Amino acid sequence: MDNYCTIYSHELYFDNIVPEIQKVFPKGKVSVSEQDGQKIIYVSIKEGLFKPKKEFQISYRERAQPSYQISEIDSPLTQNLSGMSGFVNSLPSSNEKVKGLLLQKIQTLNSEFPILSEGNLDEELKILTKNMCQSCDGILFIRPDTNISRSETQHFLDKDLNLILDTNGNCDIDHLDVNINAAYFDEEQTKVTEDQKNRKSKSESIINERQIKLNSNLPCIASENTTILRTPKEIAERVAILATTNMVAFNNITGEQAIDYLKNYDLLEKVTEKELSFLNNPTDEAKSYETWKCECIWVLMWALEIVEEIGFPDTLASLDNIPSEQYPIGEGKDPNIFINGINSSRGKTEILDANDLYYRLDWTCVDARVNGIELDNLHPGVVYERHYALNWLIQYRNQNWDDVSCDT
Repeated sequence: MDNYCTIYSHELYFDNIVPEIQKVFPKGKVSVSEQDGQKIIYVSIKEGLFKPKKEFQISYRERAQPSYQISEIDSPLTQNLSGMSGFVNSLPSSNEKVKGLLLQKIQTLNSEFPILSEGNLDEELKILTKNMCQSCDGILFIRPDTNISRSETQHFLDKDLNLILDTNGNCDIDHLDVNINAAYFDEEQTKVTEDQKNRKSKSESIINERQIKLNSNLPCIASENTTILRTPKEIAERVAILATTNMVAFNNITGEQAIDYLKNYDLLEKVTEKELSFLNNPTDEAKSYETWKCECIWVLMWALEIVEEIGFPDTLASLDNIPSEQYPIGEGKDPNIFINGINSSRGKTEILDANDLYYRLDWTCVDARVNGIELDNLHPGVVYERHYALNWLIQYRNQNWDDVSCDT
């Protein structure tokens, strides 16, 4: 049999596969077996005595322990996913945001099911593949010569069979959803603390008061007992770097000038790989993306108690409201004076309160985007960037700045 594609999903999907097969192949003969730790679904289709044989199989395996991250190599699948993550990380990309989301999604994958076929089943398999992918929020890894291929090289497709990324760096989408099933959330929701319950209740009240769609089934976020915040110095260094790259994004200085500035004040080593790539090649598209980091700067300055209130995310933040003497950078200004002058930040309660609210608001934005609904009481871009900064502050999933995920 020839490999048609491989589907990956966050969901444990085995029980759904045969029903999906029967929808597309109602006359197909289905058998299920196990081999080498995998479940094998074999399907044969007979159309007449003298017609060529048609058959396909789906091999299924899942993680030993379903999760939303790869914390250890506990099964052949997590070994494979770890290798996939390294492979994707090495690829070029015309859209670094989508590449980053793909890397985040790989961390959440819990099941894998390649499809192999023999005989002319392409049209039926296309329907089956798309149905399953949309049902399980899957992604595909696929070769270049099938009827659903979108590239001349190996590549990844989203649940709608659009190109996420190929080995040449091509990308045809602007966003990739990364969703987490509460059932696979590591912290058992039956053991949540009072501060977690109260925080969730408080956020839900705020959302309900503003008549915004709420998903009450979302889990609690991490407790104060298990959260370790970034240090005040880490936050100050990060906001100084962001403020510098932001100057390039708004054409106030060049990328070269920013690099010289950071090098002069011994901060270049604090710049992330993606930020350095931006400073070395600040294209108009990259600048447009980077301007959104104003919202991250705003949140971090709030965390440092320089900004009094974050405000509700229905309008853009205005960095002009921050007094210049309290801003980390400026012409001829040593950012280390700002960094070394920071000795404290807001506590866990305030930061987790904000994180919980933005986690739930981000779900609302994702839900609206998926359903083609325009929000008039929320700005999705503002919500995402602030959620991003807040997740970094609480060290969500121990991710570095470039790799922060905003799971919903």
